[in-house]
Amino acid sequence: MKKGFLLIIVVMLVSIIIAGLWDKVPVIGNSVHAVLDPTLGNILDLHLNIGFIIIVLLIVFLTTLVQKYGSDQEALKSLKDEQKKLQEEMKKYKDDAVKMMELQKKQFEHLPRTFELSMAPLVYTAIPFILLIRWFTDIFKNLGDPKILGFLGWIWAYLLLSIIFSAILRKIMKVY
Repeated sequence: MKKGFLLIIVVMLVSIIIAGLWDKVPVIGNSVHAVLDPTLGNILDLHLNIGFIIIVLLIVFLTTLVQKYGSDQEALKSLKDEQKKLQEEMKKYKDDAVKMMELQKKQFEHLPRTFELSMAPLVYTAIPFILLIRWFTDIFKNLGDPKILGFLGWIWAYLLLSIIFSAILRKIMKVY
């Protein structure tokens, strides 16, 4: 196993452990609340929906910056271009099963490298992300689980807004 994959696995395990210990080891949650309540909490206090949108935009912006500068964008662009070429070739040979299998095999050969390059920024963002999610859980539980944008639970609103903001920011910032 490559060193990069091992590091990603270790970070993910640490993230899971932190999430699991949140309620059992009070210093974890208390420390995060001590930092985030007066900062992000104050943004939510101004207006729940607008504050939530601002926080999600900020998180996605920071995550996108980490993705852009924490990964080899040239290599990712090259792999993406190669995938496009393979897809175009696959369209040409859609009736030739042998050629299609050969092209699909080439496509699958790129997957480990693409995965490694695109997951590298996870090393920097996984633990802060888990801490934010746990903080949001506490905050919204204490508020009685209000609906964001009038109809969504906070996690669904977060996912929807993250997808929208991520697509826009990745396009603007040319992140592959």
